[in-house]
Amino acid sequence: MAKRGIGLNGEQEKEGKKRISKESLQRGLQIFNYVVPYKYKFIVGLGFLVLSSTTFMVFPYLVGKLVDSSTGNADWFLKDINMISLGLFVVILLQGIFSFFRVYFFAQVSENAIADIRRDLYSKFVMLPIPFYEKRRVGEITSRITTDVAQVQDTFSITLAELFRQITTLLVGVVIIMWTSIKLSLFMLATFPVLVALAFVFGRKIKGLSKRTQDELANTNVIVEETMQAINTVKAYTNEMFEVGRYKSSLNKAVKTALSAAYYRGAFITFIIVGLFGGIILVIWYGSTLVQQGDIKIGELISFIIYTVFIGASVGGLGELYGKVQSALGATERILEILNEQEEPTDKSLRALNEVPKLRGDITYSHVAFAYPTRPDIPVLRDMSFGIRAGEKIALVGPSGAGKSTIVQLLMRFYDVAAGSISVDGKDIREMNLTTLRANIGIVPQEVLLFGGTIRDNIAYGKPEATEDEIIAAAQKANAWNFIKTFPEGLDTLVGERGVKLSGGQRQRVAIARAILKNPVILVLDEATSALDSESEQLVQQAMDELMKNRTTIVIAHRLATIRKVDKILVIDGGEIVEEGSHDDLSNNENGIYANLLKLQFELS
Repeated sequence: MAKRGIGLNGEQEKEGKKRISKESLQRGLQIFNYVVPYKYKFIVGLGFLVLSSTTFMVFPYLVGKLVDSSTGNADWFLKDINMISLGLFVVILLQGIFSFFRVYFFAQVSENAIADIRRDLYSKFVMLPIPFYEKRRVGEITSRITTDVAQVQDTFSITLAELFRQITTLLVGVVIIMWTSIKLSLFMLATFPVLVALAFVFGRKIKGLSKRTQDELANTNVIVEETMQAINTVKAYTNEMFEVGRYKSSLNKAVKTALSAAYYRGAFITFIIVGLFGGIILVIWYGSTLVQQGDIKIGELISFIIYTVFIGASVGGLGELYGKVQSALGATERILEILNEQEEPTDKSLRALNEVPKLRGDITYSHVAFAYPTRPDIPVLRDMSFGIRAGEKIALVGPSGAGKSTIVQLLMRFYDVAAGSISVDGKDIREMNLTTLRANIGIVPQEVLLFGGTIRDNIAYGKPEATEDEIIAAAQKANAWNFIKTFPEGLDTLVGERGVKLSGGQRQRVAIARAILKNPVILVLDEATSALDSESEQLVQQAMDELMKNRTTIVIAHRLATIRKVDKILVIDGGEIVEEGSHDDLSNNENGIYANLLKLQFELS
């Protein structure tokens, strides 16, 4: 009974593997949907591929007839050696022309299809919700759009065409040798089943190792991305050699896996070569005996041998191509995983900010509870309720980790609440158009990250269709125009990657100008002056005062001196509102958290 049970489990395991392999192939073939828009060019290229392959298959036949003509055994309508030689040149010329057009049309299909894949991948990335990025590192994501897509591109442009060519050569070659000599063909083809079976066994192993190689390379990309993004920190802590060692260790794993795959590919190709050329030697031996017996002519044997070499090369090539196809299927699966991810329900029909409906700006948090998806067991907000009237200014105060930033992220619907609801203008934000919601909210963060273009590009990011006058007006209101006009290039000054060419205060004022240009109904200020010197702080504070006029404003406060003018202060601790009131009310409560925080900051200053 035990043996029978083991047998059944073994059968089930085999069936499971077959099913997974079939599903993997079906998923992989979905990538060919990107070829459909270019199907006519693909069909034309395929036609030239067939013509190129079949034309070349005439070559061994003509060589055999040339040999027969030279030995006086010609029984063909062309007996002249010169004419047959000319025919060989014509065949090669036609094959070259057909090959050119095959490459040309396949290149058009592959380049356009790969561009579509890259565009869809990038579009998907920017449409995916924030939790997606919390579960993955940047290097892994960029690997999907670089390494994996490059592998699929290689398949579209080279591997696919080569696969069709080898299959055509194999099929046409087998038909011709069977027609030339049944005896010799059966003798030669006897070794094929073993080679084909071995191709599938090796191919499956190669696919698994290739997929692991891609994953390891993605890990190395992660390290590069992280190091480059935090290069100042790396150098400040003199950890250059530590990072080099970390990268080397990750790279060694990728190399080790890649070498394992190469080992299997090499072993398979070696077996194929030995098996095929050994078979060719046997064919020559057996063919020579048939020539002696008068069953075939010497020219037919020569043609047969060349066809056998072609067929053998095709079978050997198919083994290598099969491994590449398996690797491409692994890359395709990872691409399709991203493309099948659930994206945010943004409104893609809106093209300009002025098309977005304006909100009033009333905000209500009702019994809101939340925990981050990556840490579901740690509640961040607990039964939180408060309201903000349109045009009112409130401040969120509390220790680090209290949940201040989370309150804003939930308002932006970067995450959905676990319990309760958030409403804007009396409507649950989960039922609102996400683009409308976010277009009405502006944020000035504590740490500003600018794009690596010009100052103009970065300010206009708040309203891409803005005119020159609107950009300058926003810069003036943000107290940024005075420093911008001192640069020789003015608004066209390049800010460098992440804005490194500008000072902290200059970056903050560019960010405020961007927010002013957006003209949001609801404004979020994550204390933008905490890391600035006194002069910059004063300029930025003046710009923020200008920005806050007539807007519903939420200030995440770290320096309590900057929030004296707000209408209401909410003190957050442990995910709950523990105090609420004006600056004067809260500062007079000597036993309160706000009064203690105020006292601490006063003592430290």
